[in-house]
Amino acid sequence: MTDTDEVPVRDRLATERTKLANERTLLAYERTALALGAAGVTLIHVFGAAADHAIGWVLVAIGAILAPIGIYRYLHVASRLRHERD
Repeated sequence: MTDTDEVPVRDRLATERTKLANERTLLAYERTALALGAAGVTLIHVFGAAADHAIGWVLVAIGAILAPIGIYRYLHVASRLRHERD
């Protein structure tokens, strides 16, 4: 008997949905990080006030921090899914 015969179809489909949701969440993290970074760079380059520069650098920093958090979360959930399957 193969692994697919032992696991009901419903459970396999649920696992696949969870994997896809994990990928969508990673993309949302990366999209948000990119948008924050772009907004920060725009504030830095377009507007001349010191407050705009400070806010811009904060947005760039948050975006730079958010990207690896999303990657870590994705890898952590993917690892748990693999171990749960075994």
